[in-house]
Amino acid sequence: MKKISDFICRHRWAIVILSAILLIPAALGYLATRVNYDLLVYLPSDIETLEGQEILTEEFGMGAFSVAVVEDMPQKELLQLEAEIREVESVKQVLSIADLTGTTIPMDFLPSAVREKVTHDGTQLMIITFADGTSDERTLAAVEEIRNIAGEKCLLGGMSAMVLDTKNLFNNETLLYVTIAVALSLVVLLLFLDSFLVPFLLLGSIGIALAFNMGTNVFMGEISYITQAISAVLQLGVTMDFSIFLYHKYEAAKKSEKDRLKAMSQAIQETAASVLGSSLTTFAGFLALCTMSLTLGMDIGIVMAKGVLLGLICAITLFPALLLVCDKWAEKTRHKALLPKFTAVKNFVLKYRKAILAGFLVLIVPAYIIYNKVEVYYKLDSSIPEDYGYTQATTALREDFGMESQMMVLTQKSTSAANQNAISSEIAKLPGVNAVLDAITLSNYGLPVEVLNTEMRSMLETENYSAMLVLSDYGIATDELNQQIAQMNEIVDKYDEGAIVAGEGPLMKDLVEIADRDFASVNITSIAVIFVIMAVVLRSVSLPVLLMAAIEFAIFLNIGISFLTGTEIPFITSIVIGTIQLGATIDYAILLTTKYMEERKTGVEKAKAAQLALDASIQSIFVSGMCFFAATIGVGLFSQIDMIGTLCTLIARGAIISMVVVVLVIPALLVACDKLIMKTTLGLKPKGGSGYRSDSR
Repeated sequence: MKKISDFICRHRWAIVILSAILLIPAALGYLATRVNYDLLVYLPSDIETLEGQEILTEEFGMGAFSVAVVEDMPQKELLQLEAEIREVESVKQVLSIADLTGTTIPMDFLPSAVREKVTHDGTQLMIITFADGTSDERTLAAVEEIRNIAGEKCLLGGMSAMVLDTKNLFNNETLLYVTIAVALSLVVLLLFLDSFLVPFLLLGSIGIALAFNMGTNVFMGEISYITQAISAVLQLGVTMDFSIFLYHKYEAAKKSEKDRLKAMSQAIQETAASVLGSSLTTFAGFLALCTMSLTLGMDIGIVMAKGVLLGLICAITLFPALLLVCDKWAEKTRHKALLPKFTAVKNFVLKYRKAILAGFLVLIVPAYIIYNKVEVYYKLDSSIPEDYGYTQATTALREDFGMESQMMVLTQKSTSAANQNAISSEIAKLPGVNAVLDAITLSNYGLPVEVLNTEMRSMLETENYSAMLVLSDYGIATDELNQQIAQMNEIVDKYDEGAIVAGEGPLMKDLVEIADRDFASVNITSIAVIFVIMAVVLRSVSLPVLLMAAIEFAIFLNIGISFLTGTEIPFITSIVIGTIQLGATIDYAILLTTKYMEERKTGVEKAKAAQLALDASIQSIFVSGMCFFAATIGVGLFSQIDMIGTLCTLIARGAIISMVVVVLVIPALLVACDKLIMKTTLGLKPKGGSGYRSDSR
C-alpha cells in the first residue's frame, strides 16, 4: 500500500486532471441512462399477470390502456376528439359510447344498463389503448399529446398517466435533492472541520465520485427514479466519513512529519487499512438488496454498492490529491472547529453503563414488536398532488362513476360461450364490481358483436382470446381489491384454466405478495452477509453479534417511531431501510469497537478501555452521523414524492438513532461482555495478564 500511496502523492496533479477529463464520459453515460418511473416493471418476469400483459400487447395490440373522463361534450365533438386522438402516435384504439350511436342515433336508444355505466350527468367515459407498454417513452409522449389536444375537458386515468405525472414531478424536484443535500452537508462540515476550504474540496471529491457512479449506470440501460433520487444523497452520506477520516489522519500525521507528501502517504495507508472493513460491510449491505425478487432491489443495490466502491477509491486518491494541490490555501482558511468535546456524554455513558445496558435489554423486545406492527401501503399514486392530471381523473372516476380501478380478464377463444357467460355473470355479482363489459354481456344488452365497429370488436376479441373489461369500486393495492382479484381468479380457473386476470390491480396484488416475501429475505441476507464480513474483519464470533444487535435495535426504534406516530410507510421503504441503516451505520460501531480492542490489547482495564475508545471515536461518529443526517433530511422534508421523501426521512432519522445507540449502548455491551469477547476474538490477549480484572469504578 505504501507504493500506491507514494504514487498518489507524487502524481497528484495527474490524478486531478484525469478525474476532470473522466467527467466527460461520465456525463455522456449519465445522459444515455434512461430513468424508469414504473415500479411494476421490476416484478419477476415469470408471474402470470405479466404473461397477461404480453397477451394484451401481442394479441390485442394493447400495451397500455387508459380510462378517460370526458366532461360536457356533445357526441359530435366527442367523435371529432376521438379522431384527433387516433392520429397520435402509439394510440391503438379510442372507444366511447358515441361509437355505438354515432351522430344520428340518440343516446337514449341504448340499453339503460349500458348507458348508466359509461355516462353520468353529461360526463362520459372513453377508453384509449396504446400500442406500446405502460412506461414506454412513446406511450408517455402520447399521453402528453392527448392532454394538449383535449385540454381540461378530457382527464386521463390509468398507469401511463400516473407514470407521466410521477416523471414530471420527479424532474421538477431532482436538482433540488442534490442542492439541498450538498448545502446542508456543507453547513455541517464548515462547522465541524477546521478549514473553510476543505469542506468544498471534500464535497467536490464526492461529487466527482457520484458523477462516475451515475455515468457508469449506462451499462444497466436504465435505473429506477427511486434509485436516481436516493443514490446521490446516500452516496454523499455514506462515503463522506471516508474522506473525513483521511483528513483527520493527514492533520495528525503533519504534526510528526514535516514533509507533507510523506504525511499524506502515511494518512492514505492508515485510512485504507481502517476503512476497508467498514466499507466492505456497507458494500455488502447494499449488494444484499440484489437478492430481492422485486428487481428494484438489484437496481438500488448495484448502483449503491458501486457508489461505495467509487467513493472509497476517490477518498484515497482524488481527495488526497486535491488536499495536496490546495494545501497552502487550506492552511490560510483555517478556523476553530465548533466540535464539542462531549465530556458530559462520555461521563454519563461510563457512570450509568449498567443502567443503559439494562434499558437496552428491556426495550429490545418491545421495540421489535412495535417494529413489526408498522403499517405499510402499496399505492404508487399516493404522492401525486391533487392538481395533477392523473389525480384529477382518478377523483372524477371515483366520484362520478364509483370506479377506482380497471382489470382485463383474458379467456381462451376455445372456451365455450356458456362458460364465458358464466365467468362474466359470476364476476359481475362479486361485491365491489362496478361493471363487466365483454362481447357476451353487450350481446345480452341487445348489442351483438356484429353491430359493433371494427375497432371495438378488435378490443374484445382476437383469433385466440376474448377480453373482458372489469371495472371495480375498490382502490389499487387495497385488501378489498386483492380479495376481489383472488375471487375472480377462482371463477376463471373454474371455467377456463388458461384464463388470466390482468391489468394494474392484479400486478399490484403480485407486488404486495412479493414485497412481503422480500421484506423477510433481504433482512436475513444482509444480516448474514454483514455478520460474516465483520467476523473476518474483527476476527471475532461474539463482536458481530453484539454490534449487530445494537444496530438492529436502532432499526427497530427507527421504524417503530412510524408506528407510534400512526404513520404509514411505503412498501419499498419497509424493505430496504433496515439493510441501508445496517450497512451504513454499522461503521460507527466498528470504529468504537476497534478502538476498544486496541486498548485492551495493551492491557488497559475494560472500563478505562471503553473510556479511551469513546474519547477517540465519539467526535468522528458525531460528525459522520450528522453529515449522513444532513445529506438526507432535506430531501425527506422537501420531496412531494412520498416514496422518496419517507425513505430519506427514515434514513436521516436512522442515522441519528444509530449514532446515539452506538455511543450509549456499545460501550456498555463491550464492558459487560468483555470476558466473552476476550475468549472469542483472535489476537486479543492483553499484554501483562488476562485482562479480566474487575473494574471498581
